[in-house]
Amino acid sequence: MQADLGDLNAFVAVARAKGFRGAARSSGTSPSGLSDAVRRLETQLGVRLLHRTTRSVGLTEAGQGLLDRLSPALSEVQAALDVVNGFRERPAGTLRLNVPGSAARLILPAIVPKFLAAYPEIRLDISTDESFVDILAEGCDAGIRYDDTLAQDMIAVPIGPRRQRAATAASAQYLARHPAPHHPKDLLQHACILSRFRSGAMVTWNFERDGETIRVEPTGPLLTTAGNGTELAVDAAIAGTGIIFMFEDWLRPHLDAGRLVPVLEDWWPSFSGPFLYYPGRRLVPAPLRAFIDFVKAMPPPLP
Repeated sequence: MQADLGDLNAFVAVARAKGFRGAARSSGTSPSGLSDAVRRLETQLGVRLLHRTTRSVGLTEAGQGLLDRLSPALSEVQAALDVVNGFRERPAGTLRLNVPGSAARLILPAIVPKFLAAYPEIRLDISTDESFVDILAEGCDAGIRYDDTLAQDMIAVPIGPRRQRAATAASAQYLARHPAPHHPKDLLQHACILSRFRSGAMVTWNFERDGETIRVEPTGPLLTTAGNGTELAVDAAIAGTGIIFMFEDWLRPHLDAGRLVPVLEDWWPSFSGPFLYYPGRRLVPAPLRAFIDFVKAMPPPLP
């Protein structure tokens, strides 16, 4: 049985986007054309691949099995075709990256404009996700994550600052109402702005000083989702809701402007910077190779 490659690509696009409209936007085709392609594929295979309702599209068991096997195979096909791209004067095509919100905010702004100016025929498609994802299953070429969440079978390239810190801060009006904490355990007596990942796991508040590490589990009036709720958390801290714990680089503009005041600064923990990671396959797509080389050639960020 030989299915049409275009129909297979259409099915994968719809499955990843969880809908025909989203798939049409990302692939530059029409929802009706994608629907026809998936229907042809289902007819040829003799099995339903998608559950369709007026509100959503979901995978059947057969559809999930097909997607699991197709995703890496189609990525390899694309990589094989991309070999030709390496013979062009300038690489072209789409580079898909999956990154956390912190990287999209703190790392990529210093890289993306310069990269796109250097490679005008490359299109960057960046999705943000706080959880660790299977980049091949998500149809991405590479991702950005920290070393404690990197899969062992991935190739990792340093990107951005090599050391970062987490910071605690509060507004002056909050600290006027509540004595500033002098030890991380004092946070248990304060209103804290908390954050959790989409998995439900809480963002941990870890502190370190002179070799001592302390983990605190504070409480507070506001709980947001890491990534999407970050700006709300920062705005709430500025408004005096409580103490916030976040990337120092994210809070730095507000600290420098006086909208927030450092708290427990001598306890702020440091950690290694992020990595660009990608599968260790033989054929690396030309847009990704160009991005890797560009990142490696960039001067190290100022400390």
